[in-house]
Amino acid sequence: MASWKRDVASGLIVILPLVVSAYIIGWLYLALAGIPLLQDIQPQPLRVLTVLVVFWMLVLSVGYMMRTAVGTLVEGAIDNVMNHLPGLRVVYNASKMAAETALSDTTDLQAPVKVEAWDGMRMTAFKTGKTTDDGRELLFLPTAPNITTGFVVEMEPSDFEETNETVEDALTRVLSAGFGETAETGIPIDVEDEREAESPPVK
Repeated sequence: MASWKRDVASGLIVILPLVVSAYIIGWLYLALAGIPLLQDIQPQPLRVLTVLVVFWMLVLSVGYMMRTAVGTLVEGAIDNVMNHLPGLRVVYNASKMAAETALSDTTDLQAPVKVEAWDGMRMTAFKTGKTTDDGRELLFLPTAPNITTGFVVEMEPSDFEETNETVEDALTRVLSAGFGETAETGIPIDVEDEREAESPPVK
């Protein structure tokens, strides 16, 4: 029973993003193509090209607005609304982080590290590239699966552990609340069956 559930979940993880992406692209094209001014453009290839140009200009306009104070307020309002919608907030935050990760310059992505919050308990954090006046490094400790919230902590370099993980692997683990699969370069987690560990040896 558990095997087919895992197969279904793995299939949905692959298919759903493709379906959603295709739906969004189709919806955006039909919405722009439905503008009365664009409906009169002939032939069809010229109409498609015009829709793409309009979409590109719309993206640039929104991107420019997001660099202003008004854009910051608008983005904050959208994030606030989406984070209050059960279920959708996970998809929204995952999509937003995926887009930021894919479209950002790789030099802007800081390496993930391990922080021991309590005795024997480690948490995933990310370097911000900033340091305090006394030489401590600023780390961002995200919450899961909503990584738009978290904590900024100041730590000595000797108090956190460097890893060989990629940013993508660490983000996958945090966004999926620990259920996502990461690459082989990630840190392996050995899980021991509690019943086997507690059962006495057979003589």
